[in-house]
Amino acid sequence: MGLAWGESNAGMLPLGFVAYLLTFCCYGTHLRGDEKGSVDRAREGRGGPIEPSAALVNYGKRTMTHAGASLNFGESLLVLSAIRETCAFRRWTLLAAHVRSTHVHLVVDGIIEASWAIRDFKAYATRALNGNAVRRRWARGGNARLLRDFGAVRAAVRYVVGRQGAPMAAYVAPDL
Repeated sequence: MGLAWGESNAGMLPLGFVAYLLTFCCYGTHLRGDEKGSVDRAREGRGGPIEPSAALVNYGKRTMTHAGASLNFGESLLVLSAIRETCAFRRWTLLAAHVRSTHVHLVVDGIIEASWAIRDFKAYATRALNGNAVRRRWARGGNARLLRDFGAVRAAVRYVVGRQGAPMAAYVAPDL
């Protein structure tokens, strides 16, 4: 994909560089209005953070259609393995990953459509955890942030691996 990670290109990106910081959550663990923070994406043009609201969190809990989900250490290792398998199959480059008990952070290069990538990561992870049984593990959607230069990629990798608390299942590409 152009330059190797250690090579310099005077801060410019090689043509076709498409790295993303992706985040997706376990079902029921990050409700709108939570004190940890949430963002309004439902209303066109409004966007931005939502103020903490116990009423909004309670509404989210009442409207959940399944039990909340979280991952133990063994499950987080299965999810990490599924993420690596997804990248190998799709020919994406996994730069960093951290599977936590309530959410997943990834830095991935080579993705064309971030929402499809999140869908694929969730599908592979669900199969690894459940086989073909149907159980809701993941919240709808996810977050994708385009990383526009090598500095942003490095910062995202540091955030994913080093700023998430005690490590669970984590991976960093060898050449970073």
